[in-house]
Amino acid sequence: MIKLILVDDHDLVRNGMRRLLQEEPDIDVIAEAGTGEEAMKVCRELKPDVVLMDINMPGMGGLEATRRLLASNPKLRIIAVSMYAEEPYPSRLLEAGAAGYLSKDSAAEEVVAAVRQVAAGKSYVAPSIASKLAVSLIQGSKKSPFDELSQREMQVALMVTQGHSTKTISDSLCLSPKTVSTYRYRVFEKLEVTNDVELTRMAMRYGLLEDRAEQLGS
Repeated sequence: MIKLILVDDHDLVRNGMRRLLQEEPDIDVIAEAGTGEEAMKVCRELKPDVVLMDINMPGMGGLEATRRLLASNPKLRIIAVSMYAEEPYPSRLLEAGAAGYLSKDSAAEEVVAAVRQVAAGKSYVAPSIASKLAVSLIQGSKKSPFDELSQREMQVALMVTQGHSTKTISDSLCLSPKTVSTYRYRVFEKLEVTNDVELTRMAMRYGLLEDRAEQLGS
């Protein structure tokens, strides 16, 4: 029996996934979580085999949660689930140790197949995403300025674009406020932006965020 935890900040998504997976005789959804912080807590307590991890959530988010969970339990198998199929999300999650990457519009059969394959010790990347990764590798050049960021810089950048304060980022990532400010400065320097609005606009332009142009006054 594959013990699985669902992590997504939307109740409807979790409910739909649970109904889908519970129909399978070899998969047992043992818990759900709505944030990366909750995911870490339930994973420590219940020790699942597989985690279906949403990427964009309040707080630390799926990227940081994946990194931390695998640091504490390298045997855990995590499948990233995201609406974003474009780089740099897939590469970043796979670099962080995720065993799989699915799009949120994946068919039910694909989700089940991915869970089984990852639980068996293999990797699974949705074909549509794998093809884009292949094209990126063949081209051999970085198309996004966000590719220049380290894993930690990327996480700080994403939290800044989500409107989190330095204190919130500090608490979520277990860093001092001074260290967060240093990472934030490095992000601005590498991306050649001067403030949070410019950073957020750039993140939207390169597909890292949903379009919030109206909120930014454009």
